Amino acid sequence: MQQAEILHEPDRAARKRLQAWNALIDQHQQENTPAKLESVNRFFNAQLVFADDMVIWGETDYWATPVESLINGAADCEDFTIAKYFSLRKLGVPDEQLRLTYVKSLTLDQAHMVLSFYPTPLSEPLILDNLVRQILPASQRSDLLPVYSFNAQGLWLPGKADNRRVGSSQKLPQWRDLARKMLDEGFDMPLRNGQ
Repeated sequence: MQQAEILHEPDRAARKRLQAWNALIDQHQQENTPAKLESVNRFFNAQLVFADDMVIWGETDYWATPVESLINGAADCEDFTIAKYFSLRKLGVPDEQLRLTYVKSLTLDQAHMVLSFYPTPLSEPLILDNLVRQILPASQRSDLLPVYSFNAQGLWLPGKADNRRVGSSQKLPQWRDLARKMLDEGFDMPLRNGQ
């Protein structure tokens, strides 16, 4: 909160959203993982309104930190996904169970991002999305075509069991920029393998 005050000088409404996020993290530490998924998904889908990066940031592809999204009260699909990912990490959900997944939304005919949760390494993921509010298994999301997924540990291409790791997420310039901003905001969680 102190870093957010220094870096972003949030207004009263933004401060209230940040305090609500802090409370979410504090209140749900002891819950089981399905309850954490539900709480985090519901929180961000309620706290943030969808807006395009050009409207929010004046850029075509800006990846906002959870703090930046909550200060603005608006996010695009990547920002929703990033906020959910880091919140679940802060709640103790292991990185290997979470992947930020680029998909093509067949309904919208455009790129989209969702958060995939893998209960076990080879299980079908559950999808947390800002378009479909209910958390559903990937097989029930026929509107989404996976393109690639990543987390702090690596980068994957879709394939059998969606476990074909092809490299480091550090290859993604937006991920590197996000890591720098998160560190500036005082976020103490590793953003890449071994750091």
